[in-house]
Amino acid sequence: EEAELNALEVQDVVERYELAYLVRTRLRVGDQPVYYDTIVSARDAAVLDQWNMLQTVIGVGKSQYNGEVPISTTFAKGSYQMLDPERGKGGSSGVMAITNANNGSSAGKVYTNATNVWGDGRQFEGGSTLGANGQTAAVNAMWGLMNTYDAHKNVLGWLSLDGKNTATTIAVHVNRGYDNAYYSDTCKCMFIGDGSYFTSLGAIDVVGHEMGHGITAATSDLIYSGESGGLNESSSDISGEVVEAYARAGGKGDSFPEEGNDWQLGLEISRNATPLRWMYRPSKDGSSPDAWSTSLRRLDVHYSSGPNNRMFYFLSRGSRTDSAGDYYSKYLVKQPGAMTGIGMDKAFRIWFHANTTKFTSSTNYADARAKMIE
Repeated sequence: EEAELNALEVQDVVERYELAYLVRTRLRVGDQPVYYDTIVSARDAAVLDQWNMLQTVIGVGKSQYNGEVPISTTFAKGSYQMLDPERGKGGSSGVMAITNANNGSSAGKVYTNATNVWGDGRQFEGGSTLGANGQTAAVNAMWGLMNTYDAHKNVLGWLSLDGKNTATTIAVHVNRGYDNAYYSDTCKCMFIGDGSYFTSLGAIDVVGHEMGHGITAATSDLIYSGESGGLNESSSDISGEVVEAYARAGGKGDSFPEEGNDWQLGLEISRNATPLRWMYRPSKDGSSPDAWSTSLRRLDVHYSSGPNNRMFYFLSRGSRTDSAGDYYSKYLVKQPGAMTGIGMDKAFRIWFHANTTKFTSSTNYADARAKMIE
């Protein structure tokens, strides 16, 4: 068996000789370096061989919410760049990238650094966005981007946001003290603020949430209003929690883990330990309903997401019989008095398949229920 041979038992034999040129390409497309070495036939210019000369390296990122984390960077022209050539192709930067909006509203330039150690792990204090403290937001974003990409690819075979592996970017330090993170369908990219009421909005579940918007936009494209808007928001909340669990379990493997997430959106960015949303009991925020009603379509989409968030929690983890607790539902009372969950892995596969292949832009709660059952 050839596989049983060792290196000393194999002899390389020259098949033929051909006059050729070694062509070294070093150019930039936007901020993205394109480095290739190519062997070109001198006879008919056919490409005989080609290899990528970008030296991909794993750097050390000192993140705000997850300690030291590995981040995929690129070394080119004497500096390290927050370009991840391992994930995604094309897009505005050629590969996945983190850019520095530098307190402005446009995406800005790709982050660069003299060394491959980034950030100081602390909340941005308002000085230079390029120093170690300013780099921390970029570390948060890159770690979130890598884990969101890997979770969808490794478990579902879904590449990037559009499923076609088109690279995306995340811009950090958007505006000053900006208390928001958002996905823009114009650039198919994300913008993350440093927060003032909140801390930096680049927590893992928030990044997973915003990238989830990109997946919905590329597939069902649920209209961001009424019931379909609530489902759109809920789909991103679900994505954020699933990605959080995957990242906390090490960011590897072909299934979603059953533990590791907190079922609370934005808990880490809260300065007073109050999350943005509670998946298991949305009404804890005082505005989100726990169950569907005809008034749902008149609510803001961040509140009309509530019943579907609770659906996903119950489908994954099940309910409980204690009527005074957060995990009880008066609708789940058949014997033995509570619902048994099917696990997050199965639940998310069903939700993702329904959203990306069965929903339409006008899908409402009733339609979503039917498509989930299907």
